[in-house]
Amino acid sequence: MDKITHLDEWVVTGVKNVTMNEAFFVGHYPDEPVMPGVLQIEVLAQVGGILLLSFVPDPENYVLYFMRIDSVRFKRKVVPGDTLNVRMVLKEPIRRSIALCYGQGFVGDQMVIEAEFMAQMAPKPNIKKN
Repeated sequence: MDKITHLDEWVVTGVKNVTMNEAFFVGHYPDEPVMPGVLQIEVLAQVGGILLLSFVPDPENYVLYFMRIDSVRFKRKVVPGDTLNVRMVLKEPIRRSIALCYGQGFVGDQMVIEAEFMAQMAPKPNIKKN
C-alpha cells in the first residue's frame, strides 16, 4: 500500500501503484509480469489493518491476526502500470476484538479482486530481551 486516501468509522480506501520496479515481477512472470494474487490480498489486508487499528487509542501496541480469508475472487490481472485502488468496509461492529471486513480492489472502474476477511486485534506480547 502506498497511501491511505480515506478513513472513517466503517470504510478505508487506499492506493497501490504497481510498477515494474517491484522485485516480484522478476519471476512472476518474466515474459508476462502479473502481480501475484497473494500480494493483492496483502494490499487489502494492510489497508484493512489501518481501519481496524483506528479503533484503539494506541495502535502501535496491537497486532492483527487473520482468522479467515474467504470468498476471494480474482477478476482480472494486475500488471505494471496499474493503480490498484482498494476499499475495505467493516461489515459489523467489532466484538471481542474480532472484526469482519469486506474488501475490493479496482483498476480504473473495473473490480480486479474481492474478499472477506476476519481478523482479531490483540495486544502485542511483551518480549523480553536478554
